[in-house]
Amino acid sequence: LQMLALLWVTVTVAAGGGPEGAVQFLAVGDWGGVPDPPFVTPREVATAAAMGRAATDLGADFVLALGDNFYYEGVRDEWDPRFQETFERVFAAPGLRELPWFVLAGNHDHAGNVTAQLAYGHRSPRWHFPHYYYSLRLALPGTNASARLLVLDTVLLCGGGDDFGTGGDPRGPRDAEAAAAQLAWLRGRLTAARHDRYVLVAGHYPVWSVAEHGPTACLVRLLRPLLRRHRVTAYLCGHDHNLQVSPGDPGGQGPPPKPDTGSRGAGNFVEGSQRHGGAVPPGSLRFFFGAPTSPGGFAHLRLDARAATVTFLEATGRVLYRVALPPR
Repeated sequence: LQMLALLWVTVTVAAGGGPEGAVQFLAVGDWGGVPDPPFVTPREVATAAAMGRAATDLGADFVLALGDNFYYEGVRDEWDPRFQETFERVFAAPGLRELPWFVLAGNHDHAGNVTAQLAYGHRSPRWHFPHYYYSLRLALPGTNASARLLVLDTVLLCGGGDDFGTGGDPRGPRDAEAAAAQLAWLRGRLTAARHDRYVLVAGHYPVWSVAEHGPTACLVRLLRPLLRRHRVTAYLCGHDHNLQVSPGDPGGQGPPPKPDTGSRGAGNFVEGSQRHGGAVPPGSLRFFFGAPTSPGGFAHLRLDARAATVTFLEATGRVLYRVALPPR
């Protein structure tokens, strides 16, 4: 019963309310350091510093963490020193210090104790992880419009998977009943969000990807039809260690395809493989960045009355790609 009550967690995020009235946030994936001293990578440190500059220069109301928060086997308990070593002390720039983080779990988090990551929210005012999956309501300041961000646990939905090498596709959920409950929750939330100007869905595994892991068959089967039917603005994800934008199936039947877009995990590692280039719909890849010498990357999202603008930034501060998505 307690579990069922938690399924309906909805958090309302108040935007800073800049002069033009927008909700803005940063999204970063696969940022979780390493388990041995110094417990961070040079890319994580560079990405954190650049995120601080972006929050100050561009504006941000919160950070969305797209999973694999702690390599390689998550955390042990809510007092695990990794929270300090890989999170609190690294993302400490003035522009980030006051921002709430909304967190989801990746496969490496599930290799450890995800309930400890949920519990850590009671110990840190920055860390918000109310349930394995949850809904954020985003009020667009200066308008009567709202947006919705639905945060998923794709590991509970699809099963575990390897993040390095060719570990293969997730082989199905450990608990089929819990996976079905999450999918039912998502259907209900998408239906309830029909009047929201933008709807974003976030999960760790990609739907489409040309990179090391390729498309996630479970999500292509279960999630993609829902994203299309409900005209979801964008799907944000991690898992592959690069940045990509792929709108799915151009010219397909049904509603216009929407970008499967996100800061794929470039916060800690960067890989340039496009070994699954033939596994995505032809012509669908709009942008790819995985330069092995890059110091990392992340995304900045701005939602206003006119558009949802996604900007991909390298940790140098260089703008790599920008796409403006229309209201639903």
